[in-house]
Amino acid sequence: MHRLPFAIGVTARAQRAGSGLFLNALSRTLHSTSFATVTVDAISSSHPAEVKNLVQGEWKVSSGWNWLLDPLNGSPFIKVADVQEAEIEPFVHSLCRCPKYGLHNPFRAQDRYLLYGDVSAKAAQMLAQPQVSEFFARLIQRVSPKSYNQALGEVNVTQKFLENFSGDQVRFLARSFAVPGNHLGQQSHGYRWPYGPVAIITPFNFPLEIPVLQLMGALYMGNKPIIKVDSKVSIVMEQMLRLLHDCGLPREDVDFINSDGKTMNKLLREAKPQMTLFTGSSRVAESLAVDLKGRIKLEDAGYDWKILGPDVQEVDYVAWVCDQDAYACSGQKCSAQSILFIHENWASSELLSKMQLLAGRRKLQDLTIGPVLTVTTESMLEHIQKLLKIPGSELLFGGEELENHSIPKIYGALKPTAVFVPLAEILKPDNFELVTKEIFGPFQIITYYKHDQLTEVLNVCERMHAHLTAAVVSNDPLFLQEVLGKSVNGTTYAGIRARTTGAPQNHWFGPAGDPRGAGIGTPEAIKLVWSCHREIIHDIGPLPQNWEVPPPS
Repeated sequence: MHRLPFAIGVTARAQRAGSGLFLNALSRTLHSTSFATVTVDAISSSHPAEVKNLVQGEWKVSSGWNWLLDPLNGSPFIKVADVQEAEIEPFVHSLCRCPKYGLHNPFRAQDRYLLYGDVSAKAAQMLAQPQVSEFFARLIQRVSPKSYNQALGEVNVTQKFLENFSGDQVRFLARSFAVPGNHLGQQSHGYRWPYGPVAIITPFNFPLEIPVLQLMGALYMGNKPIIKVDSKVSIVMEQMLRLLHDCGLPREDVDFINSDGKTMNKLLREAKPQMTLFTGSSRVAESLAVDLKGRIKLEDAGYDWKILGPDVQEVDYVAWVCDQDAYACSGQKCSAQSILFIHENWASSELLSKMQLLAGRRKLQDLTIGPVLTVTTESMLEHIQKLLKIPGSELLFGGEELENHSIPKIYGALKPTAVFVPLAEILKPDNFELVTKEIFGPFQIITYYKHDQLTEVLNVCERMHAHLTAAVVSNDPLFLQEVLGKSVNGTTYAGIRARTTGAPQNHWFGPAGDPRGAGIGTPEAIKLVWSCHREIIHDIGPLPQNWEVPPPS
């Protein structure tokens, strides 16, 4: 098999065509990224990068190193200081030092609201510099291979978020309210109060956007967080923390740990953070919810659906969005399109043939398709074969391993794939669990439905673990009203331009239908996840004239 020469070279030639030589861009980067401890182009088995831990304001290594394989060629290229169970005490002590009233709150250290407005402004300005955004986009591609546009989009969303919460916007998050009391001198006040010691656990697929948005939200509200990012990609967040330190983030405000899940679980049980934010698999989320006795907010993965309504229009555009939703980032978005319900009116259109052509454009060379980091090729192909045993099912396209690749076997390498399964078969109890099994890769189920089967479609959506995102592609107001009124999804896109992915920084993104559901990116999300309501009733008198002790009651 042809061995890809180097992860950087693959994308630099194809994705940056017309924008100058990558080495020239790198040379410019070196002069404007003083915070960085790595050179993206140089990371290799002969010059491995190191990822350290941050605790009580100091960068530290551990007793052992976890070597990561380059997702594109399998060579060891990053070593991560992996904290062992016997080494968690400094992290536990650091969290336990933080009081429940937090590092700041509406009554204490209020200047820190302004501090974080300044930090956000400086960090936004840094990320807006082409050399810095280039550095992070390229670093993301090294560890979580995706197209340059997808990686840069993640950096841009993060930059805009920081820009949004610059200046006075941080203290506006802590806005309180007052209600008149029952008598003179009495007034009740509602405040947004920090939890104090908190924890953040984030996945591999968005190495910058998810951890930065949740970390800054926690800090804005006055919490002391420890953050664990999936070790496969944690180098991105390590470098971002160094940038934030350069922008004025107090070093002791955040702890950063690399460890396996068992070690992190022990740390959480011993440190007992007041709240933990977990973004990742539903299985781990449910286990953590028990271990942490419910002190948790979840943004877990889901089986995300899209329904095409009866009004057929803009076929080229709808096909393109379906392709993006299912296969961008090789299908490794928590909002990726898992199942597509197509109204029978679309059957005579060229929708599926256009989707097949669009999927065929995706190439490993430009990382519009690439390594799947949590599912192997073998397990994905095995799942496809099981689906094809269902009566009436059909492989529409894909279903094969990528050609001419050197992706290591611990990862997946699959062509963009779609399998048709008849709706009647999906509804059968013996098939439902198999069909709705989430494959975190470039894979989707497609089915057709008749107009009088919409209720059955919505019943399928109701039964799936699908409360994160959804899309209803239609401009028919009655159709939209019926679907939206009978479904529960946190972020639901509706209209002919609806999608399941591509959440920007300007709206809520998160699940619904679960009291543990977390949001990200907006003032409402930050206040929900990273603060609680505290009520203080001021009752200062005066007492009524001639007041006497009343009879017992």
